[in-house]
Amino acid sequence: MSARRLLHTSSEGARWSLARENRDVFVLREDGGAPERIGLARFLDGDPAAPERRALLDLVATLVEAVPVTGAPPEAGAAAAEPSPGEAAV
Repeated sequence: MSARRLLHTSSEGARWSLARENRDVFVLREDGGAPERIGLARFLDGDPAAPERRALLDLVATLVEAVPVTGAPPEAGAAAAEPSPGEAAV
């Protein structure tokens, strides 16, 4: 496994981690048996009140908090810019 970050440990000892192997990102559940790889969509579709799900959403929220919101216009050449002459608009 390339990398993993612990999300939650239950009172019964089950552990949920956000994990990455090459370009594959998933939640890894370990509870003493064989580890279970859970796709992000399936994991997020689970129980909305589950503490391990909340932990993942809190982690994702930190990505938004780290970026300041400004009223500045986008830089030239940024997404949504007008096409260059001779470039087809999509």
